[in-house]
Amino acid sequence: MSITQQYLLDSYRARSLGEPGPPAPGTDDWRVVREWRDERHFRAALAVRPVRHRLRDALARWRRPT
Repeated sequence: MSITQQYLLDSYRARSLGEPGPPAPGTDDWRVVREWRDERHFRAALAVRPVRHRLRDALARWRRPT
């Protein structure tokens, strides 16, 4: 069953039971990514180690002329 089919089934069930419908797929994706990043930064700060920006550092190395 695809995500869309599951969403439609859950929406139908919620509507028939008079409950609020589920959020559409993908609506909270960026929020989850931000929370995951913040958690990583928080754990790095607790461990007293620098926060790494792996993607940003990789792009900077790629753009830097050698």
